[in-house]
Amino acid sequence: MVLKKGFAILTSASLAAGILAGCNNGGEKDGNTVIKIATNTPLSGNNAILGDSIKLGAQLALDDQKAAFKKLGFDLKLVPYDDQGDPKKGVANAEQLGADKSILGVVGHLNSGVAIPASVKYEKDHLVMVSPSNTANEVTDRGLSVVNRICARDDFQGPAGADFAVNTLKAKKIFIIQDKTAYGTGLANEFKAAAEQLGAEILGEEGISVGDKDFNGVLNNVKAKNPDLVFFGGLYAEGGILLKQARDKELNMPFMGGDGMDSSGLVDIAGDAVKNFYYTSVAGDTLKTDNGKKFAEDYKAKFKKNIESFSSYGYDSAGVLLEGLKDAIENSDGKTPSREDVAAAVRAIQDYKGVVTEVGFDDKGDNKFAKVFIYTFKEAKYPGTQVGEVTK
Repeated sequence: MVLKKGFAILTSASLAAGILAGCNNGGEKDGNTVIKIATNTPLSGNNAILGDSIKLGAQLALDDQKAAFKKLGFDLKLVPYDDQGDPKKGVANAEQLGADKSILGVVGHLNSGVAIPASVKYEKDHLVMVSPSNTANEVTDRGLSVVNRICARDDFQGPAGADFAVNTLKAKKIFIIQDKTAYGTGLANEFKAAAEQLGAEILGEEGISVGDKDFNGVLNNVKAKNPDLVFFGGLYAEGGILLKQARDKELNMPFMGGDGMDSSGLVDIAGDAVKNFYYTSVAGDTLKTDNGKKFAEDYKAKFKKNIESFSSYGYDSAGVLLEGLKDAIENSDGKTPSREDVAAAVRAIQDYKGVVTEVGFDDKGDNKFAKVFIYTFKEAKYPGTQVGEVTK
């Protein structure tokens, strides 16, 4: 996913992360070598709910594996960075991460538009990245050796949504709104192309800007066109307001969106307006398995928060990273591996079983086992009800 906004003042969270990055650069703790894993996600701003959930998921993964790494002679430490959903801040953070040689991997980003420029820095510094949520095709299509993701791509998610819209919801006339970001535009374009191929007519397209709060002009255009369905490519902060204002205008046709809407924040903002809203997500229902239920219980006990869509994906992304790290340590005869060795070991993973995901990377860093899930809201309560699952 992606969000772009103006330059923001450095937050206390990012200041703290910077201080941590400058201190204990390598070194030892209790006689063991410290290995740091970073998260780089929005911890402030409109989409902090999802960014924080990734960080907390990663934190739980490190806590679960600290004892195993201690036996190998290493102390794991999480270093959380706040990218604010801003590409400039994400790149600035990436530069700091690259300078701290004790950081051997990154979990993140939330937003594709942040991951794309930041990962150029990671590639230069041989710092491996595992993303729980970046769906833009460009993230992995550039062929960078350090970039991996455990979630599905937009060219899988968009067509899955279009197929459901046309063949299940019987939408023949569709209006598209998108937020003009790498994520929103990419997803909307993939949805549009697939919907047209399936025989649907696109009545119109409108772009909004991240941070907008008044969508009356766009919605008046929607009302004039009277579509069977409205598709929104964007994130929950704007999507929730859009839904609420649409229902106020008696636009009661189904609305649909992507994984950027998969957050409790959507329900907080839109309330009852989420009814008859459908969304595709690259995140599966954590509570469907016993392992997932235990994860949710552990997460709630530790952080006093309910899981979000990407909580378990933050956990599994960190798990994949730590699996590669262990392999690299073994291949280095128990010594601290190089960043290049860790990156190669992560990319080589083929059969990792996580809380909700199975992971096997192809030569571009895409997960061969990624799925797309379809949800709807029957009431103003998160999470939504799963109504479909699509496997390649």
